[in-house]
Amino acid sequence: MQDPVAPQAVRLMDKPNWVYLLREFETLYRHGSNGGSVAIRSHRKRVRDRLSAVLTRNPEILSRERAQKPVTAHFARALDLGERGGMQGMARALREVRTALTWEYGYDKVPRGLSQKYAYCEILGPNGPVMAGDLVLGFVLFAPKTTYPQHSHHEIEESYISVAGAWSENNGAVYAPGSLILNRPDHEHRITTGEREPVLLAYAWTGPPERLANPGMKLTMGRKPKG
Repeated sequence: MQDPVAPQAVRLMDKPNWVYLLREFETLYRHGSNGGSVAIRSHRKRVRDRLSAVLTRNPEILSRERAQKPVTAHFARALDLGERGGMQGMARALREVRTALTWEYGYDKVPRGLSQKYAYCEILGPNGPVMAGDLVLGFVLFAPKTTYPQHSHHEIEESYISVAGAWSENNGAVYAPGSLILNRPDHEHRITTGEREPVLLAYAWTGPPERLANPGMKLTMGRKPKG
């Protein structure tokens, strides 16, 4: 009797829809403006260099269980908004993998109000589905009238690119689709969204692999933003 043949690992290039989605990230971080900021230019280069290495490596695709949260009731509307504007390539590529997304909170304890209005999904990183150790890419979704409380990321540099909806960070400005916001490590920030439409943001994290695998996310509600 022959030994059973072990199934072959599914790799990135076996899943064209994941490849197309990652190439949308690559396009944004390669061709978008840095606004003259040296810090943003350096961050963008780190993201695209690490992403290029992932695409070349053709890593394994991890099978993750599909999971939704209450806020994903707004996901279809967010994709519709994204497809109408300048982020239509990203929105359309994301729509093609929408049934395979794992939406989660990232915190051990989430305030009840926030649990109804927020969730994120990792696309590439230590938790997959596209496996990588030194880069995390994903999306975060907010319902209308949401305040995402004060928080920071230790040793992790983070950028958001708006896909759909208008939002503000630390009450400093209103950001529209296509905008890129950079948060340096340990920079405390708070996000608020408008009254009528959901907000969908693409995000990228860079930092030490051990920190990306265990970011230790904590909310720091009640404290004023630094800077």
